[in-house]
Amino acid sequence: MADIERIYTIPLSDARKVPRWKRAECAVRKVRSYLGKHLKTDITDVKIDKTINEKLWERGSMKPPLKLRVRVVKFEAGGVQAELAQE
Repeated sequence: MADIERIYTIPLSDARKVPRWKRAECAVRKVRSYLGKHLKTDITDVKIDKTINEKLWERGSMKPPLKLRVRVVKFEAGGVQAELAQE
């Protein structure tokens, strides 16, 4: 089985339903759970790149983006590596 590479657009509008000071933290959890669900792996195996974290926290903890476009690689061993997709 070869490595799988895909591009996903992750909706983060549900992160607006939590209190303002927790929104960016919630968005990080949403990214992990979305990738774990769609790639059929445990969320502890999902590694998020520094660029995604910087994008989520770019405007502070109260205003994360509404959607995020990421490039994901799933390895044969079961690990998942996600990074920000090039626009």
